[in-house]
Amino acid sequence: MTTHQASVVFVCQKNGGKSQMAAALMRDLAGDEVTVLSAGTKPGAALNAQSVQSLQELGIDMGDEHPKALTADMIATADVIVTLGAEAKVEEVPGVRFETWITDEPSERGIEGMERMRLVRDDIRSRVADLRNRL
Repeated sequence: MTTHQASVVFVCQKNGGKSQMAAALMRDLAGDEVTVLSAGTKPGAALNAQSVQSLQELGIDMGDEHPKALTADMIATADVIVTLGAEAKVEEVPGVRFETWITDEPSERGIEGMERMRLVRDDIRSRVADLRNRL
């Protein structure tokens, strides 16, 4: 009997920060048990340096990740599509579970820089752990 390996795609608009962080956190947490991808609806040019640094503080390396476009194939082969934030819009597909995470935005409270990124990271990390438990 083979067990189905869960597949999750994390999506944000630029695929440079939040979706990449969520994917790296899920890979770190779930190892080989979950297939993890991240993509953007309007991919940017590079990863957010503070996102990368905030994960390095936890000993998590994003490797050679780079922003990439969300494809119909990514959506079709996923069990769960998680959209981070309200900016990215993904058309829902039957048979795929869709979730939208409106993550903490410390800049709205005047918190900037690495302090902001750590709060964003920790919010995403708790949501990733919850999702992992639900897969």
